[in-house]
Amino acid sequence: MEKNKSVAFHTLGCKLNFSETSTLSRMLEADGFEKKSFDDVADVYVINTCSVTENADKECRQIVRRIQRKAPESMVVITGCYAQLKPKEIAEIPGVDLVLGAAEKFNITEHLKELTKGDSTKISSCEIADVTGFNVSYSLNDRTRTFLKVQDGCDYTCAFCTIPQARGKSRSNHIDNVLENIDSIAATGNVKEIVLTGINLGDFGKGPDGNKKTEESFLDLIKAIDQQDAIHRFRISSIEPNLLTDEIIYFVANSKNFMPHFHIPLQSGSNEILGNMRRRYKKELYQERVEHIKKVMPDCAIGVDVIVGFPGESEAHFQETHDFLHDLDVSYFHVFTYSERARTKALEIEPIVPMHVRHERNKVLRNLSYKKMQYFTESHREEVRKVLFEEQNKNGMMEGYTDNYIRVTAPYKEDWANNIVDWNLR
Repeated sequence: MEKNKSVAFHTLGCKLNFSETSTLSRMLEADGFEKKSFDDVADVYVINTCSVTENADKECRQIVRRIQRKAPESMVVITGCYAQLKPKEIAEIPGVDLVLGAAEKFNITEHLKELTKGDSTKISSCEIADVTGFNVSYSLNDRTRTFLKVQDGCDYTCAFCTIPQARGKSRSNHIDNVLENIDSIAATGNVKEIVLTGINLGDFGKGPDGNKKTEESFLDLIKAIDQQDAIHRFRISSIEPNLLTDEIIYFVANSKNFMPHFHIPLQSGSNEILGNMRRRYKKELYQERVEHIKKVMPDCAIGVDVIVGFPGESEAHFQETHDFLHDLDVSYFHVFTYSERARTKALEIEPIVPMHVRHERNKVLRNLSYKKMQYFTESHREEVRKVLFEEQNKNGMMEGYTDNYIRVTAPYKEDWANNIVDWNLR
């Protein structure tokens, strides 16, 4: 494909995908492509997919159909987790020209040079066990916060999850390289906050090829980051409760750069369901982690991932989860409705929870999450906290987040955009 073509991107899924899309965009722009909005007509459309939920699969198909109607002569490239898991299925979607698996997504520039519209769909993928190496990724110019990938893949075998099949074994960058990434991000001059991202972030340290022997630890990483002076605001995107040690909690509590904010996957408040999910902890450990955080950081925001409708989840199991979350001193939830995924152990578990019951349970927990966040916000009323405001002007208003992740809305002021402001939470 000749240069000076235009390209547009769309990201489905997690912060890690967002960081990788941004990196792919910079690679193609450096090769002469003009970046366009996904709503515009472009020569090439790249969709970076997720496959955590069935909805992400459906959304990918819907987006391809929209492109076909809007720009039938354009190239369509599908990459990401869905592309690794089901490349042949994606190749059969009318309008898809190129499918890039986990090992090939960062070779997109070379693949596009060999692509011609009208040829049969090209699949470039490999067995996930053959995926090695660590590709540095971080987002720039898309949001006020930058998402920096420091870890990829996962060695866990959770019964509901396809991520190990889509991203391979746990592997990570080296600390020295992460510090260089931070310097590069800081050199752009407009980044005030970095969110450390990964698939299993607390498993950081197994090196780029996923060595079983840990070379460096996540605690080593955040200690090194705290010593640098290029960026002064960091968040930990998500960390498993069994990997969130007292040492990490204590360090964040006394850090000059890490915000008082943890996001900790729970998935269920029932030990029986946690066991069926093949999670590596019981709810008692989770409660201990939360209590320790609140003891050393009373103002810390704590987010929770929870799945409703997992096979075998009875009304009693769900009530146990509800009551556990109700009594837990956390700030908000991300609630996921369980969806069946091919080649997962959960498919062998019965009974299946009816879909309408799953949706009802989702709604109940989302309502509880709303109340939790209201209570957390109210508990900090009249405090002065540092807010990083986004650059977007939304009908004369702007949004930002405090250090402990309380959302603030204010009339738009240009000199506040992408700046940290001392803010009274009235």
